Amino acid sequence: MNKSLTRSIGFWLLLVLSLASAGVGGWLIAGQIGTMTSTLLDGTATGIEVYVGQSLVVVGAALLGAGVIGILIAVGLSAVQALLPAPAPVVVEPIDWNAESDAVDDNETTTVENDTTDTDAAKTAEDDEAQKGSSGSTATATKISVK
Repeated sequence: MNKSLTRSIGFWLLLVLSLASAGVGGWLIAGQIGTMTSTLLDGTATGIEVYVGQSLVVVGAALLGAGVIGILIAVGLSAVQALLPAPAPVVVEPIDWNAESDAVDDNETTTVENDTTDTDAAKTAEDDEAQKGSSGSTATATKISVK
């Protein structure tokens, strides 16, 4: 199955989620670095702004890194798709409705003979005799569903 990369839902999910992850990561990093820088230079920094800010910068860096890797994978997939040769279109010949067919006429049929022997009937009779007495019902004894 040859499917265009631009028509693949997985490719677009990879690209959109990678861009979103990179955007959120960059936003977290820029916001926390800006807050930490301004409060540290003013001398009004608290422990929460500094230590929690550092942790948020690490989380933002992880999101930014994952987004960048996803974008690189999407670009790589696009490059590989561009390098692969496109499959040649299959030429289909039109149907010639006027041509005579080699098929057998519908009027000709074959019959199959059913071979039933006396041994099959005898075996069925023996099975019926053996089944009587346990439940009193032939349908139950032969596992036939009766509704």
